[in-house]
Amino acid sequence: MTVPVRGEGLSTSRALLLALVATLTAPAALAAENCGMTLLRELGWQVTATDQREPMITAGSPCQRASLVDAQAHHDLRVQLPRYYDVAQREQLAAELLQQPASLCAYLFKLGDATRAATARLQANDGYRFTAVQMGWIGFGMRGANAQGWQRFRSFGRGYAPNGSNSRALDAFYSGQVRSECGVGRQVAQLATQRELYGDALFDREFTAGELSIGTFLTLHDTQSILLGSRAGEFFADGKAVRTAALGRQAFMAAPGFIEHVFDKRFLDDINNQAENFVITDISQDAAEALARHGGFAHYDALNRQIWELSRQLPDRGGRHFERLLHERDRELRVQLSPQQQATLAQIDALLADPVYRQLQIYVHDKGVRPLGYHIVRLLDRNPRTPFSIDLALHNLHTTLFRRWLDARLRDCANTVTHTTHGDGTWNLA
Repeated sequence: MTVPVRGEGLSTSRALLLALVATLTAPAALAAENCGMTLLRELGWQVTATDQREPMITAGSPCQRASLVDAQAHHDLRVQLPRYYDVAQREQLAAELLQQPASLCAYLFKLGDATRAATARLQANDGYRFTAVQMGWIGFGMRGANAQGWQRFRSFGRGYAPNGSNSRALDAFYSGQVRSECGVGRQVAQLATQRELYGDALFDREFTAGELSIGTFLTLHDTQSILLGSRAGEFFADGKAVRTAALGRQAFMAAPGFIEHVFDKRFLDDINNQAENFVITDISQDAAEALARHGGFAHYDALNRQIWELSRQLPDRGGRHFERLLHERDRELRVQLSPQQQATLAQIDALLADPVYRQLQIYVHDKGVRPLGYHIVRLLDRNPRTPFSIDLALHNLHTTLFRRWLDARLRDCANTVTHTTHGDGTWNLA
């Protein structure tokens, strides 16, 4: 659909953008005058000139696409800008477009890339290990926390914040000797995603040490944490992913969540695997469509229950038995089953063939990036007396952190004189 865009109200980002041109004096103003349009282009908007009197916006459906290249191939994210527009009019339009849902989707492409880069680096560090919760929440090995860029502010490893540059602190998890349970692993993946999104220089400049606190989830509520503390701002609460699924494929990028036992704790056999904390790194179109069709994760909680009930009809030999049988599809184990058990196995296989189990990729410390179905199967081995449910956690990726990134990019642009302008106030359009 092609429509003119009209803005409503001023967000922080929009107010900042318009103030740049209005308040800066001549040389600085020339440097900043195209920051809004520059940021639109950075997000992937394709800006062209038109002789029409009104701008024409084709936002399209970028959140449904596999990538920015795919979105552009579908003619999403296009704006035709009247040639007669002066600086103020261009930046007014840019400010409005930056608040459009399509710009959020374009940002989510970048966020997905950042998440995959961050989790790949975390997964590649053999020195970042898992620890049982009773051994202390976070440990920094023989080198200690201070030597690896962190300072403790809570006892028993329950709270740390960077003690130098933010990027150096995250390097401890990329290449240092560290241990934590998967809740901290999720926090680190979320913060590392922001590092990859911003780049080291901007990441170090834009966030305070307190905003990057890590520790128990309860500890974070009493800090300035951008994840759960006083600087988190506006949360997007969508536990069963109903709204996320409706928004489209890219809305899942970097979203944090957890897989948790359904029955009471007395049904747990392995307390260290009572839950798994994750961030979503990727999702296929088929999986996204399945979640949208079923209205989120509640449908899959019911499937998890069916898988669990059926698994109890199969022999459980302990160890990694179900992981080998159902995820690795070990032929030797499969042929040992009776005909009745083979029929049960076929039912479980059919349920696990759903694209959400196979093509929704999540990062869980210390298992790395694996499909959701792997974890559902793995927990049959670890805690066979309870089914598990799937939830998204509270996050601010689509709200506060999106606005902070826009503001940071606009400020960085205003401080960098790299724009192509002409003395007569005209501007080069593609």
